[in-house]
Amino acid sequence: MKKVASIVMASVLALTLSACGAAKSGEESNAQSASGSAVEKYTFGTDATYPPFEFQKDGKYVGIDIDLMNAIAEEEGFEVEIKPMDFKGIIPAITANQLDGAIAGISITDERKKVVDFSEPYYQAGLSLIVHEDNADIQSPEDLKGKIIAIKKGTSGANLADEYAKTYGATVKYFDDSPSMYQEVANKNADATLEDFPVISYKIAIDPNAKLKIVGDRLNGDFYGIAVAKGDAELQKKINDGLKKLQENGKYDEIVGNYLGTTAK
Repeated sequence: MKKVASIVMASVLALTLSACGAAKSGEESNAQSASGSAVEKYTFGTDATYPPFEFQKDGKYVGIDIDLMNAIAEEEGFEVEIKPMDFKGIIPAITANQLDGAIAGISITDERKKVVDFSEPYYQAGLSLIVHEDNADIQSPEDLKGKIIAIKKGTSGANLADEYAKTYGATVKYFDDSPSMYQEVANKNADATLEDFPVISYKIAIDPNAKLKIVGDRLNGDFYGIAVAKGDAELQKKINDGLKKLQENGKYDEIVGNYLGTTAK
């Protein structure tokens, strides 16, 4: 419900700012290339608490999404500025012309496509059900009756958690970031959470104190896309062209393999 409210508010903001003639951030930040020609600069939002797709390491933003966005910009000859923020604020920021786009492990959904446009899908994620490593009672969503689900606001996981709350009588506790919802389950203050399969697999693999485990098969087959402002066909084309080049020249598989140790299909 919070997500629906955010999107409605974002749509109102977008219409208001459009009427006022607000400028896109990219149009305000052109730079000059070495040859003196104008180089377009775009600002992309991200959620920097979402390894292996985006996170901070040694004071720098890294991850699959960050490397992919920089590689696309290099292929297409534009500059990119990464702006970290809470995930729930990313799409409203695009519709309010505060961002040109976003790459943040954003699942392409029909609801989001009403307010932003997406690139071609670049990664198939899919949600998984996660419980404490000692929990043997929850094996599937049907076992969530009367249980507490910890979830990050504004995500596709939050939509599914809300659905489980209605179907199975579960209670949903909302958090602003993934680490907080993981900790809630690890501390046994919540019974389960939902997270994209590659993200939680990476978390469990690198963190010996995670105290979490995945149960059952993937719950769906969400695809990630790079979001741009509604109707920005020029930027959408640049991203799609860049993605295609990276997939054809092997750079895409190289980036994903650097973090997950395998190619993505």
